[in-house]
Amino acid sequence: MKLSLLDRLLPVWILAAMALGIALGRLAPGLGALLDQVKVSDVSLPIAVGLFLMMYPVLAKVRYGKLRQSGLNRKLLGTSLVLNWLVGPLVMFALAWLLLPDLPHYRTGLVLIGLARCIAMVLIWNMLACGNGEIAAVLVALNSLFQIGFYSLLGWLFITVIPTWFGAAGAALHVSIWMIARSVLVFLGIPLAAGALTRFGLERARGEAWYETRFVPRIAPLALLGLLYTIVLMFAMQGDRILRAPLDVARIALPLVLYFAIMFLLAFLLSRALGFSYDQVAALSFTAAGNNFELAIAVAVGLFGISSGEALAGVVGPLIEVPALLGLVYLSLWLRERLFPAGPSAPGGSEVEASPRSRGVSEGV
Repeated sequence: MKLSLLDRLLPVWILAAMALGIALGRLAPGLGALLDQVKVSDVSLPIAVGLFLMMYPVLAKVRYGKLRQSGLNRKLLGTSLVLNWLVGPLVMFALAWLLLPDLPHYRTGLVLIGLARCIAMVLIWNMLACGNGEIAAVLVALNSLFQIGFYSLLGWLFITVIPTWFGAAGAALHVSIWMIARSVLVFLGIPLAAGALTRFGLERARGEAWYETRFVPRIAPLALLGLLYTIVLMFAMQGDRILRAPLDVARIALPLVLYFAIMFLLAFLLSRALGFSYDQVAALSFTAAGNNFELAIAVAVGLFGISSGEALAGVVGPLIEVPALLGLVYLSLWLRERLFPAGPSAPGGSEVEASPRSRGVSEGV
């Protein structure tokens, strides 16, 4: 089956949201600063609302009672941890140093991004690519715990210690555990709790069949609306700043695009070689390729200031990630048709459906 009209036009909606955000920022120059001031305990409330709208429908769809039957195993968890907490930071560090040797501030900002593993928007990309929602939810939860425990340590290592090995000056990094925990709580914990409570409460009251066939389709459009709303906000708040420095943005964008492509393809091909089914491979790949830009931006602004090169690199990150990861969604579906024939899944996985495109990119959105 062909992709639906909504599926084919999804890039158009995203480009339109970007253009609308830039237009709002130019027509009302003070809008970005005004929105950025709407905070609760240093967390941007408008952005938090957008991320909640994106993540709640996805997390409400997760069958929490069936997580043990979702194909999750030690090999899958171990692969995810290695990709996220060893390979990802090293790839970003290498790209930043190779492509930005003369721009240490931008380089440091990219390293901060590479260390912040995704706990939010990756659920959208995984869903659009027909990945396993239960596995993705577990992996982002696992990333959240590791983020709280290791972000500060890895930041000190990659920003303060390792640069001195190459004759460069290291930067001091002091990131509190509370700053990281607060980011995890707001951007993952609240929608996760809301999704789980909704499923358990409504399933008990109305039954699983009603929940899956009536309630889930009604809330599903919120995910796409939340994504577009968040994109408009990001460009309204930061788009004008990016337009003022196009060459710098291009220098920052190149390692980011390469990073997304390298991490996705590496994770996809490695997890397929390990015998995982497509829905597992998709969950692993998008989790490995995405980053927690909210945390990276908060750390960059807190340590180096909102006008710093480190903060600009953090701001460019999500604006590049959205079109890049959307492109990887289509690549994932294309690879599914060619690398995962219809029939039984790989050992330990769930069954792969006979028609990869029959679900469409926007199913559940």
